[in-house]
Amino acid sequence: MLPRRVDAVVIGSGPNGLVSAITLADAGWDVLLLEAADTFGGAVRSTEEGGWTSDRFSSNYPLGVASPVMRALELEKFGLKWANAPLPLVHLLDEDGAAAAIHPDPEDTAKSLGAEHPGDGEAWLRLYQQYVSIREPLLSALLTTWPPVGPGLKLARKLGSVGELLRFARFMAMPMHRMGQELFTGRQGPAIMAGNALHADAPLSGSVSGTMGWLLSMLAQDVGYPVAAGGSSAFSTALVRRAERSGALLTSGTPVTGVAVSAGRVTAVHTASGETISVARAVIADTSAPALYGELLPEALIPAGLRRDLDDRFEWDYPTVKLNFRLSGPIPWKAMEARSAGVVHLGGTADDLVHVSADLDTGRIPAQPFLLIGQTTKSDPSRSPEGSEAVWAYSHLPRGIADDAAAEKLAGRMERAIERFAPGFGDLVIARDLQRPSALESSNAALGFGALGGGTMQLHQQLVFRPTIGLGSARTFVTGLYLGSSAIHPGGGVHGACGHLAARTAIRDASFLGPVTRTLPTAALRQLQR
Repeated sequence: MLPRRVDAVVIGSGPNGLVSAITLADAGWDVLLLEAADTFGGAVRSTEEGGWTSDRFSSNYPLGVASPVMRALELEKFGLKWANAPLPLVHLLDEDGAAAAIHPDPEDTAKSLGAEHPGDGEAWLRLYQQYVSIREPLLSALLTTWPPVGPGLKLARKLGSVGELLRFARFMAMPMHRMGQELFTGRQGPAIMAGNALHADAPLSGSVSGTMGWLLSMLAQDVGYPVAAGGSSAFSTALVRRAERSGALLTSGTPVTGVAVSAGRVTAVHTASGETISVARAVIADTSAPALYGELLPEALIPAGLRRDLDDRFEWDYPTVKLNFRLSGPIPWKAMEARSAGVVHLGGTADDLVHVSADLDTGRIPAQPFLLIGQTTKSDPSRSPEGSEAVWAYSHLPRGIADDAAAEKLAGRMERAIERFAPGFGDLVIARDLQRPSALESSNAALGFGALGGGTMQLHQQLVFRPTIGLGSARTFVTGLYLGSSAIHPGGGVHGACGHLAARTAIRDASFLGPVTRTLPTAALRQLQR
């Protein structure tokens, strides 16, 4: 039986929801987390059958290792173990076997890039050394606080002069394609960074896409592209254990159907089974923005401006098509380095990827799609029987095209692309499982139209524009109600930052200084969303 009254309810048990529950419980709050599905974890879940383990949604977690939020939880004490392949990442350049690789040692990466153009190896080392010098304040600024005043000042001090600060600001604002051209002479460096940029959905010729490609490339060099040993559910299980150790009560199979509001303040949540749980302090929703504002709150309460923004301006990220394979042996890549990589990018040069990006943004299913491929057995041999390989591959459809027929068409192109770069691949397939956008959404309601990031991460829907025009924080127009999913800053990725920021905001607002911290921002938010 559920409690009738608690300090806080967290809706949803994705990593952000679990981090929110942990943060509140660590602060001494009485916390109840309600999950609609029968298992915890949201989009961090795996299945096991007959010796085969399949990550059903997310799989590789560089941010899970590097995030200050996740590091502070010490999940390794709760059973989490990371596993890495011999090479973190290989990017396939052409069907003749040319490839670019990130090695565990940055000197080896530089040597590989320098073999094509000697200056590119030196450029890589300079790039990585700069990243290392600012890593801690940068990640703190991105992931631990909003607005990032303190970490931002530390970052500025690390950069040194005003001139260097301005150069870094320009660097972070650059389109990925231009960034690659400025940094490197050959094909390999730009391709690696462009492929990493396409993990997100920012057009390679659009502003700030360079930030995404640069950061993921540096993380791949820094911490690799690790998987959770035993499957991605092991990551969620560690978070669940950590939450329970803190005293949070977690309940699965309990959909929340509504959030009650009285006099502008959240008062309770209602469940599908007819129960009402009163809340004394806060509700944090680890849900999509459309779900919170379009399904959980009474329609009559939604400000007209917010409703218009969500209906007319909110933009999902690209629909995802994911293939899961059971193979009788390793993929016979022409590029030998790809045979030992945990992650393989298949898509050609940076110029080729600009065309793929343009296809997606103009409503065309790419004839030669970009593939992100996870060779999970390479990282974690427990994922499949000895001698076999568990592999997944995903790609994207254009926004607005998420039907099953389009997914089937793209899946066929994906398989043919792998066959071109690895002749004989098709003969190794024991089983093939296609996750269409519709299947992804039905498995996890937060993945609207099969989008994995909670909404596009392009500049027009980041910072104070995420998920719509606002203040960039987890606060909503309802006092005590917070959005704590990837729909808020800093967006998608398994880093726990969104849940952490929502919980910390709720704690401040419920403190002695709460009338100061919450009243003016909430009033401003209501004014903006009228």
